[in-house]
Amino acid sequence: MRELTIKKNDAGQRLDKFITKALDMPMSLLYKSIRLKKIKVNRKRAEASQKLAEGDTVQCFLADEFFEKGKKKGYSETSELSKESLSRISSSLNIVYEDENILLVNKPQGLSVHEDETSKSNTLISYIQSYLYSKGEYDPEREMSFSPALCNRIDRNTGGIVIAAKTAAALRILNEKIKLREIDKFYLAAVHGIPEKKEDTLHGYLLKDEKTNTVKVFAKNPPRAAKEIITKYKIIAKNESSALVEVELLTGRTHQIRAHMAYIGHPLIGDGKYGKNKDDRRVGYKHQALCSYKLRFNFKTDAEDLNYLNGKEFSIPKSEIYFTKDYF
Repeated sequence: MRELTIKKNDAGQRLDKFITKALDMPMSLLYKSIRLKKIKVNRKRAEASQKLAEGDTVQCFLADEFFEKGKKKGYSETSELSKESLSRISSSLNIVYEDENILLVNKPQGLSVHEDETSKSNTLISYIQSYLYSKGEYDPEREMSFSPALCNRIDRNTGGIVIAAKTAAALRILNEKIKLREIDKFYLAAVHGIPEKKEDTLHGYLLKDEKTNTVKVFAKNPPRAAKEIITKYKIIAKNESSALVEVELLTGRTHQIRAHMAYIGHPLIGDGKYGKNKDDRRVGYKHQALCSYKLRFNFKTDAEDLNYLNGKEFSIPKSEIYFTKDYF
C-alpha cells in the first residue's frame, strides 16, 4: 500500500482526475480499483467524482508498476528547469497581477503560449513554471499530478494578458468561468481605415480551415460546421488613415477579431493573413496590431476560493502598447 498526501497545488481535483495524472493505469482498472476499495480517501471508501482537499490522504492498494511509470510522468521538467537561467526568466516575465492562486502575465508578441512545432522550451508556460519553481511555489519532483497551467491562450503574434492558475482548484474554477463568459476580455487593435459606426456589435459565423490555419466569416447562411461569433467594438482614437478600437470578445473563436474586422473592411494593421501588410512592414509593423490589454472578473455564480476576485479589473497601460503611439 502506498499513501499519497494532497498538497495545495493538487487540491480541488476529482479523485479520478488526480489518479489519472499521478499514476499510469488503464481507466477501466482505475474505476474498478475505486469500486473495490483498492483506492481510498482518508482510509474510507471513495467515489470517483469526490473532490480532494489539501491534507487529504489517498491510500492505493496497487501494484508498484503503476507508481514507477507514473513517477516519470509529469516530472520530466525538473532537469530542464534546473538548466534554465531562473533569474533571467523571472525578470523577463511582465507580471500584471499575482496572488497565491493565479498569475496574470503580459505576454510579448512573438512568444508562443504552449509548445508547438516552432517553440519547444521557450514558451510562456515554461517561463511561468520556471518562475514559480524559482520562488519555491512549484517543484515538479514533489507534485503528484498538477503543474501550473494557462487558463486562456492568445496567438503567438498577439500580445497581452494571459491567465495562469497556480493550483488545480483555481484552474477548474477559472476554466468554468471562461466557459460561462464570466470573465470579460478587452483588446486594443489598430485597423486600416475608420469604421463608419463609432461603435457596433458585430454578429456572424466563423468557419475554421485546419489545413491553412485560417478562418472565414459568414454574415448569414453559414456552413453547418461554422460557429457563431459576436464581436463588440468602439473607436477610442483615430488619425487620417486608421483607427484605434477597443474590442470586447463576447465569444472567443480562433482569429475572431482579426477576421471579423477584416470582414467589415477594416483589417488590422500588420495582419498578413486577413489584410495586406506589405506597406505595414515597411513602417515597422511585423505583427498584427492587437493586444489583450484588459480583463474584468465578472462572476455571476459562486467562484468558491476565487470569489475575492469578483469585480476586479486589470489592464496594461496604453503607453506600454507599441502601436498606440500613433494615436496618443
